[in-house]
Amino acid sequence: MRLAPFARLSRPFRWAARLLTALLVLALLLAAAGVWTVRRSFPQVDGSVRLPGLSAEVTVLRDRNGIPQIYASTPRDLFMAQGYVHAQDRFWEMDFRRKTTAGRLSELFGASTLEVDKVVRTLGWRRTAERELALLDPRTRQALSDYADGVNAWMRQHDGFAERSLEYAVLKLTNGSYAPEPWVPADSLAWLKAMAWDLRSNMDDELERALDASVVPAERVAQLFPGYPYDRHRPIVTAGAIRDGRFSAPSTGATATTAVPGATASAPAKPTAVPGEARALAAVARTLRAVPSPLGTGGTDRAGIGSNSWVVGGAHTGTGKPLLANDPHLGPRIPSIWYQAGLHCRAKSAACPYDVVGYTFSGLPGVVIGHNDRVAWGFTNLGPDVTDLYLERTKGDTYQVGDAWRPMEVRTEEIKVAGRAPERLTVRATRHGPIVSGVLGSAGKALPGAAAHAGEPAASADNGRLRAGGHDLEVALRWTALDPGRTADALLLLDTAANFDDFRRAASFFEAPAQNMVYADVEGNIGYQAPGRIPIRSKGENGQGQWPARGWTDKEEWTGFIPFDELPTVYNPPEGYIVTANNAAIGPSYGRFLTADWSYGYRSQRITDRVRQALATGGITAQAMSDIQMDSANGLAPLLVPHLLRAGAGVPQARELLSGWDFTQGRDSAPAAYFNAVWRHLLQRTFDDELPEGGRPGGGDRWYEVVRPLLDRPGDPWWDDVRTKDKAETRDEMLVAAMRDASAELRAALGEDPRAWRWGDLHTLELTNETFGTSGIAPVEWLFNRGPLRLGGGKDAVDATGWDATEGYQVDWVPSMRMVVDLADLDRSRWINLTGASGHAFHATYADQAELWAGGGTVPMRQTEPAVRADAVDTLTLTP
Repeated sequence: MRLAPFARLSRPFRWAARLLTALLVLALLLAAAGVWTVRRSFPQVDGSVRLPGLSAEVTVLRDRNGIPQIYASTPRDLFMAQGYVHAQDRFWEMDFRRKTTAGRLSELFGASTLEVDKVVRTLGWRRTAERELALLDPRTRQALSDYADGVNAWMRQHDGFAERSLEYAVLKLTNGSYAPEPWVPADSLAWLKAMAWDLRSNMDDELERALDASVVPAERVAQLFPGYPYDRHRPIVTAGAIRDGRFSAPSTGATATTAVPGATASAPAKPTAVPGEARALAAVARTLRAVPSPLGTGGTDRAGIGSNSWVVGGAHTGTGKPLLANDPHLGPRIPSIWYQAGLHCRAKSAACPYDVVGYTFSGLPGVVIGHNDRVAWGFTNLGPDVTDLYLERTKGDTYQVGDAWRPMEVRTEEIKVAGRAPERLTVRATRHGPIVSGVLGSAGKALPGAAAHAGEPAASADNGRLRAGGHDLEVALRWTALDPGRTADALLLLDTAANFDDFRRAASFFEAPAQNMVYADVEGNIGYQAPGRIPIRSKGENGQGQWPARGWTDKEEWTGFIPFDELPTVYNPPEGYIVTANNAAIGPSYGRFLTADWSYGYRSQRITDRVRQALATGGITAQAMSDIQMDSANGLAPLLVPHLLRAGAGVPQARELLSGWDFTQGRDSAPAAYFNAVWRHLLQRTFDDELPEGGRPGGGDRWYEVVRPLLDRPGDPWWDDVRTKDKAETRDEMLVAAMRDASAELRAALGEDPRAWRWGDLHTLELTNETFGTSGIAPVEWLFNRGPLRLGGGKDAVDATGWDATEGYQVDWVPSMRMVVDLADLDRSRWINLTGASGHAFHATYADQAELWAGGGTVPMRQTEPAVRADAVDTLTLTP
């Protein structure tokens, strides 16, 4: 007789085996339940789904990366379907975004996000969005409404927590009563306010000046903010002027400059604040950086955050048609900020004019960056000065204007908080904007110094107010994006533009955030336009918005905005290419003030040099454009390395690794690992002894320009470590000390063999979910986060993988996508996203593009329907 398996075992072992079996069965059941929960929210991408409200069937074709191409007969059907598809893949992200921009995060996460909600409610992003609706073109309002209908149709079909997204299933553990409300058009528009905040202006630079001025003399602060090096790094528009109320620049056949004649570095802004005011403004800097950062730039060293975009005319390509490249630099997260999609009218006509492919934002109809069948466009941040802080004299809810006292605008906001009673917030505003000194954490501490600078007698500070004689002092924020605008119109006009005139008309509505916009078309033309609502300031002490203005004087006001026709633009420039990388938009002879705080042009000049090299050898190809996007050369290394080799004769790693280095920063490069470690320690040794926390160098091309002249001054006071009282250190001593610091650090982190050090082992990227990815609960973070990825590049390389020298080498902002458009054959265009199409953890397209992105790879960006169908692996039909 055969015995059952358990019968062969002794009794204790039989019980142990039964228990083990039971545990295995339980584990399998739990695993099955987990898989069911995770997969339940995965979208249906094949077959047929009913979408009430459509006028005809809509087809959604997806390629193997899950990228949808939507085909419809009417604009309403198209935008309804886009809303439905966005919700399929990214509804949690959409819901989280609208809660952020409305100041309603506490409804999700309880009191932990209450202070964030107070700041956003005070700034009024959502209120401004609601006011914008009435200003928009009726077609834009209709698109927003149609999009909302599609989102809401998906919500009605998926009304359970697990059916919507895994995040909702996790949220249910702590906030089971939460239920998202229907989508409305203002939910979409508020996201544009979040974009504008992240890309707002140079406020961080202005506040850092004040912070530095609190501890070192004004003339030394000026050394830390050098002017733009026009003599070495060309601006975007190389020639042109305002004539008869319009900006005009040379076109093909004219002569343009490659540098600005006679221009060296532009004059740096000179600090004028007293030390007390400067110390106080440091508090404003800290609190403004705490405002939510929907594009992921918060909590990082923002200096240098920007983008690359350039275009080369058909005269310099093998096809006779232009090539356009773009890679916006934003904070890394999973899912990525962008969502790739195509929107196509089955029969393109005046009634249904869309045939567009590109990068979208979940929650917003249309395509933001990409191309249609006629034109392509790209963005980089223009970064004009569009914010000012105003010191206001107040009495209760009134404020002084001249000799009179005016009533403030006062409103009460109720903030719902999960797990506790609602919170009430009183918001007060002057003619300049909301009073922020009471809600921005310790911003009220800015008041004593500002009062002293303004000659105000002051007593004690309390709750964001400073008692000053018979009145109080408070701080208001003026910002162009708090005025309703028509940026949403601009996006849909771009999607349907057919020529440069259409493109410029669309740009004229692009008010905030102001962007450098590059253009190319299938006829062979290229162009550039700087748009935006950019203030004109009255002359006087605050004529360039460098310090808080005195709000009661009427002498430091915005007097208007730069007319669109006066903003820099160029069409078919004689050099045949246009490069934008947050460099100066135009030379110092331009008659209007845009900003004093450009990026310093290391990325833009490297791109320009690479383009010129390609043109000198016979022309440029699409592959060459992609190669330039991955260029990792360090712009400071050719200057600094000879000094390191000269001073570092006694540091063997310097000679071994830096001799013969080509200055590139590939992820497997040992010299790049060593050089960046040396740079980090050099900054710390040179500046940390004198600059306060928050004003210390994070690296980047501004610090390249700071250190450049110091290398020619061996005894400059910056080299001296003021903490050593018995001697004054020199340049070479600091260089040697930094090299030894770097060697010790890398030996401890990467091993004893310098030849085995790898930049990518230090320079890693963690793809972190913006909500539960930082929960502090390891199993939850494991569900949503991915990585690490080993990366090359650097902070101000063209392959701009940012890192903060005050923190370490980990990557904190990245090229959030890469795109190269070939106007000779749009189906040959290429693109890549940071992560993938899906927002659902464990879906096949949640992070499927990440490794390819990290290695510089791309996938096809199809335009025509035959090419799209040839790539399609899934077909979903949406029926009325």
